[in-house]
Amino acid sequence: MYPLRRNRRLRANEAIRSLVRETIITPNDFLVPLFVVEGSGVKEEIASMPNYFRYSLDLLEKEVKELWSMGLKSVLLFVKVPDNLKDNKGTEALNPNGLMQRAIKTVKNVCPEMLVMTDVALDPYSAYGHDGIIENGIILNDPTSQVLSEMALSHAQAGADFVAPSDMMDGRIIQMRELLEDEGFTNTGIMSYSAKYASAFYGPFRDALDSAPVDMVDIPKDKKTYQMDYSNRIEAIRETEMDIDEGADIVMVKPGLCYLDIVRDIKNAVDVPVAVYQVSGEYAMIKAAAEKGWLDHDAVMMEQVTAIKRAGGDIIASYFAKDVVKLIS
Repeated sequence: MYPLRRNRRLRANEAIRSLVRETIITPNDFLVPLFVVEGSGVKEEIASMPNYFRYSLDLLEKEVKELWSMGLKSVLLFVKVPDNLKDNKGTEALNPNGLMQRAIKTVKNVCPEMLVMTDVALDPYSAYGHDGIIENGIILNDPTSQVLSEMALSHAQAGADFVAPSDMMDGRIIQMRELLEDEGFTNTGIMSYSAKYASAFYGPFRDALDSAPVDMVDIPKDKKTYQMDYSNRIEAIRETEMDIDEGADIVMVKPGLCYLDIVRDIKNAVDVPVAVYQVSGEYAMIKAAAEKGWLDHDAVMMEQVTAIKRAGGDIIASYFAKDVVKLIS
């Protein structure tokens, strides 16, 4: 007696596999992180992120045009702030002519239809590499949230479509939303890093922005008092639902691959788009292993981004965005 249903019939060749494929990757899935630095003619490769670069504003223009021509329509901006402009309160973050504000205007000037999201956090501006103001060895929540709200407003005034608070302070979404509404920026969206874990996968990113916590007495050596414990699952849903209640339009899980259970839990629990950040450490591991010849770069890259989307990621922030689009094109 033979089985009436043979599942392998739907795997027999690429034509049928493509026809019944459940998860399809397109350029519309991606949010492209971009690192911006001061200067002119600067395109610096990040040592721990091979083939990924920091751009000065003039070369940022060229990169944005290329992304748009490839069908990549959304960028997430980060800035590397000179040391002499860093302090404990993120003063430079509120400079209307600061690097982030000029970067937003640069992107919008060269490609007005490009969706611009901006990182809202103090660590690039902090002399101590933390996402908040420090007093007596403690990261202060409420004063930090106030600065972050003003920072978000500054980005909106410069032309950002969405602000993306990545700090994990409590209550900062409602403060941000209320200030934006009060100042007339009712259409400026908030993509909240709602479930951001205290992960060991962020190292190359901190190299890119020189934003790692400093090793000093009375300064927390890590971010575990505000980023989530990676052992926790239910807490991620609570954090996310609170952010939505406070006005977040999009929520994010960060990192990606080790947290796909969290992505699915949140996708099942909420009715707003879910973003996933495939972080720098995930990128660097594939690059390093492929360089050693230990795995197939493109195959693993595609498997990972597909897994993120399959788990429930509506938006994938990934350093592989250009590589993926070139491959699928």
